[in-house]
Amino acid sequence: MGAARPLGVESIDRMLGGGLGAGKLHELLGGTARDEASALGLAAMFALALTRADAGDGAAPILWLREEAVQRRAALHGPGLADLGLDPARLILGVLPDPKSLLRSGVDALRCAALGAVILELSGNPPVLDLTATRRLALAAEDSGVTPLLLRLRGARPMPSAAQTRWQVSATLSAALEADAPGHPALILSLLRQRGGAAGLDWTVEWDRDAGSFRPAALPGARLPLSGGGSLPAAGTGSEAGDDAWPIAI
Repeated sequence: MGAARPLGVESIDRMLGGGLGAGKLHELLGGTARDEASALGLAAMFALALTRADAGDGAAPILWLREEAVQRRAALHGPGLADLGLDPARLILGVLPDPKSLLRSGVDALRCAALGAVILELSGNPPVLDLTATRRLALAAEDSGVTPLLLRLRGARPMPSAAQTRWQVSATLSAALEADAPGHPALILSLLRQRGGAAGLDWTVEWDRDAGSFRPAALPGARLPLSGGGSLPAAGTGSEAGDDAWPIAI
């Protein structure tokens, strides 16, 4: 079983049994279309938190797999990644023609123990992304210890999955720094599902790029239990995720 990598917020790490499981598949979704930039940022943040112990000389590279059509439309933003603390020199970008090629390449890449994490970015709900495909990813990760982050955007809906955890992210207001400088990236993280563990809580957090971890948000944010048996509301709906929500440029 992979080691747990603390995310930095005690209540989240306790819920996860010590932190995010390394060598386990984790799934990330945006709350709404406007939260997709935050979901992209969260993928980078999780990858950095997972590889934090490798920081310094010889830090493990992070592989990001994207579909060709998506890359042509909106390339990853190097300065935005650097602002989150990810040295672009650590990032390997793989551009694949379709979801089937992307998933196949992801399984192959996860067999390379020299990688720190593999981000697989997919659009919508492609038929090839079924329970069998996610099991292949999960098994490859368990064998190598490399962590796959399945980043699902552009109309993606939750589907049956072998992921250890499923997260939904929404942007929220950040607290301004001195002289009204932009604050730290602030997010609402919703743990939708955890295999063999509790789920159904939201946390409002900030990203600390220097520490490579999260911390409770400077602005008060409630951690709300979800009602049993009901449908899951979109995280970040309501007044705290208005038009002034902090955008993450990726």
